Amino acid sequence: MEKKKVTIPQLKELKQQGKRFKMVTAYDYLLASVIDKSPIELILVGDSLGMVVLGYDSTVSVTMDDMLHHIKPVVKGAPNTLIIGDMPFGSYNVSINEAIVNANRIMKEGGADCVKLEGGAVMVETVRAIVNAGIPVMGHIGLTPQTVSQLGGFKVQGKDADAALKLLHDAQKLEEAGAFSIVMECVPAPVTKLVTENLSIPIIGIGAGPHCDGQVLVTQDMLGMFDRFVPKFVKQYGNLNGIIMEALQKYATEVDSGEFPGPEHSFAMKEEVLKKLY
Repeated sequence: MEKKKVTIPQLKELKQQGKRFKMVTAYDYLLASVIDKSPIELILVGDSLGMVVLGYDSTVSVTMDDMLHHIKPVVKGAPNTLIIGDMPFGSYNVSINEAIVNANRIMKEGGADCVKLEGGAVMVETVRAIVNAGIPVMGHIGLTPQTVSQLGGFKVQGKDADAALKLLHDAQKLEEAGAFSIVMECVPAPVTKLVTENLSIPIIGIGAGPHCDGQVLVTQDMLGMFDRFVPKFVKQYGNLNGIIMEALQKYATEVDSGEFPGPEHSFAMKEEVLKKLY
């Protein structure tokens, strides 16, 4: 039976029913089409593409054009999966008007079902304005990679009582502003549990423990494809990097030896035609 795209109201229903859901990243048509055949309910076209696909040192350099270029093929490849388009750094922190314009672009040009942006209470008015413009918004608090320099690096957030209560406050404010869900990244599990229990909208964790309503991982991390570093919170469900390297090595060896291409990979000619060539 073909998978049916989950709706935003259904995500809230899943939370109410105590059912967890799954989100992973995709940046191209091929991977999106594979994910679309799986039980994964959501795909995030994240600005993590800057590091995973484009080779940037951080997500800060990612542009709107980068995002739109990658959102479009994912939307085509996964028609039965809810697609979230990440708003890159600089696309929503200049002005509320510019944030609405860029969110519209992600929806209209990219074809995404909703947008995601980083920031807590300071982003409340921006979130509210985008939601009032008719665009569903997913929030993102805790470790926010776009502003990691302000946070002092890739560190766990909310480790003391004041910081934990601030995260709860940020989440509550985002919910009040109309966000339909919130990603919490690199947060102690008890803090995530507190936030999850005190909000009616779904909380999606990445490095935030088991008490969330949903989980998200970068697909290239969980499949062992991206090997520059592996975050502590990532569980590798495969080692595609090793498999790909083994295949490339075998290909190179067979080309060097003349084993590939063999007769089964080559096209023949009729003998009478061949005689005319010599």
